[in-house]
Amino acid sequence: MSLENTISEAIKTAMREKDKVALDALRAVKAQILLLKTEAKGAEVSADQEIAILQRMIKQRKDSHEQFTAQNRNDLAEVETAQMKVIEKFLPQQLSSEELETEMKKIIAETGAQSAKDLGKVMGIAGKTLAGKSDGKSISEMAKKLLS
Repeated sequence: MSLENTISEAIKTAMREKDKVALDALRAVKAQILLLKTEAKGAEVSADQEIAILQRMIKQRKDSHEQFTAQNRNDLAEVETAQMKVIEKFLPQQLSSEELETEMKKIIAETGAQSAKDLGKVMGIAGKTLAGKSDGKSISEMAKKLLS
C-alpha cells in the first residue's frame, strides 16, 4: 500500500476519533504528496521521495517547536510536537545512536575516509544509504565525530 493510501486511511481514522492534531498533520502530509505528484505531472512518486517529504515535514515541526519554545509559546510548541509524533509513525524505524555509529563506521571503511577532508564522500554515500533511517543532522554529526 502506498503512503498516500495509508495516509488517507489514517485521515479517516482521525476524523472518526475527532483527533484534530493528527488530522491537521495528516492532511498536511497528503497535501505535500499531492503537490509532488502534480509537479511530477502524473509520474509515480517513489518511496524515497515520500520519505523525504516526511523527513522535511518533521524538520519543519522541530524548527517551529524550537522557535515557539524560545518565545515562551508552549501551547503552540506542544501542537508541533504532537504533529511531529503523528508524522514519525509513517517513517521507517529510526536507527539508535549505536546503530548509526556502526553503520557510519562501515561507510567510512568502504570509502577509505581518513579525516574531515573526506566528509563529502562519506556524507554522499551515508545520505543515500541511511535515507529514512536517520535524519541528515544526526548523520552529519556522527560523521564529523568519527572523522575527527
